[in-house]
Amino acid sequence: MEFLGTTQVASYCGRRKNCLLPDLAPTSTTKETYQSYCLPGYRYLNSWRPSLLHKVVLVPEISDKEFNCTGRPPTILPALRSSLHTRYSTRDWHHANMVQLKGSEASRYCASRLNTDSMRLMQNKDQLTFLMQEDSKRNLGERITNIDFWRSELIHELECLVKETQALETVKQRLDSAADALQGPLKEVDVYKDCQEIFTKLAQKINQQLGINRDAQHALEHDLSDKNTASFIDEKCFNLRNTSNSINFYHGVEKADGTVSIPETWAKFTEDNIRCSQHARANSVKLREDAEAKLESTSEEMWNHFVSTNLALNNRIAEVADMKNKLQAQLAKVLQEIFQTEDTIMLLERSIKAKEYPLKVAQTRLEGRTRRPNIELCCDAPQLQLVTEVYTIDDTLQTLKRRLQEAQDTLQMLILDKSNLEHDISVKTNSFFIDKKCMDMRKVFPSTPRLIGFI
Repeated sequence: MEFLGTTQVASYCGRRKNCLLPDLAPTSTTKETYQSYCLPGYRYLNSWRPSLLHKVVLVPEISDKEFNCTGRPPTILPALRSSLHTRYSTRDWHHANMVQLKGSEASRYCASRLNTDSMRLMQNKDQLTFLMQEDSKRNLGERITNIDFWRSELIHELECLVKETQALETVKQRLDSAADALQGPLKEVDVYKDCQEIFTKLAQKINQQLGINRDAQHALEHDLSDKNTASFIDEKCFNLRNTSNSINFYHGVEKADGTVSIPETWAKFTEDNIRCSQHARANSVKLREDAEAKLESTSEEMWNHFVSTNLALNNRIAEVADMKNKLQAQLAKVLQEIFQTEDTIMLLERSIKAKEYPLKVAQTRLEGRTRRPNIELCCDAPQLQLVTEVYTIDDTLQTLKRRLQEAQDTLQMLILDKSNLEHDISVKTNSFFIDKKCMDMRKVFPSTPRLIGFI
């Protein structure tokens, strides 16, 4: 065992000595041998020791064989402390026991009062929680009833608005059909112009009204969807019990106020949506009645121009048929020219291919004559003739290639003309078929429902 404040390897146990120094002189007491050492935070580490220990413990003499080169004396164990000193008296012992008993009795009394108050608190809070839960359930039930009422109102108004919108769209289709029926020959344009302008303006107003109706319908549908969702959520919350499996802790949810309305603004929002829808329906009914009246007034005029329109349509059919025959004749000529141009291109390609071999021969001869030695590398008549031959054949090839390119461009132009003629013939055939079909449909004098757009 070591004394507090020193260790066996600490450098401050004693003055370090060299192993070659002479023997240490014996000391008389431990207090004289060790120097006291104070750790940080401790003023007197040895203040708890009885002063008697510093006087009765002797340091034995150190022989030469037991000399330690570190210069630190061996550790000295103190005598039994209990035989020399006691910390507490009998009075202190009895006093401590009484304090302990009184403290325990006070704690027991406090615990008993706490238990009684806790039981009363739990009963009060259980009753309060039950009442609050019942109030919340009753409020949820009333809220569900209110939502169901406004849902029924929204559904009724939405059905009425959808029916009115469909009726207005039908009138618009009738206007479009009547406007299409007014498309006659040029001599009828002046007669039908006023009617077309009326129908166009009515169609524009109807388009605007349809947009308003769709906006009101969208608002009703969105409000109805929100109320369906809210009804589902409130019914789910209404059916929650303390024994439900889906309940859980959501800490802080009561602090976050995510509401955006109060009951008054909530009801006013739906009332405004319904009022806006009713206003849109009223305007739609008025506009639809005006459109129907205009359709009735223009039906008589279309009866008067029926015969002239049939005559113009027959003339148009004859013109389309004549033009179609001319286009087919022109197409046959273009096809013949395409065939001849393709033959010309094939012959030009063969001619170009045939000129490549003489050019290779002439260029090969020139290349071979470049290897003549010394003075034999002479610009003689064969050399000049070969050079002339190469230039001539190359010029011939370039001419043939240009002509081939021209022929190919001409072929592409003919093919484009052929495609345009075929497309035009197809359009004329389709127009002829449509006009014939329209003429077959107009063999019977049109009825009044058709003239006012019902058919």
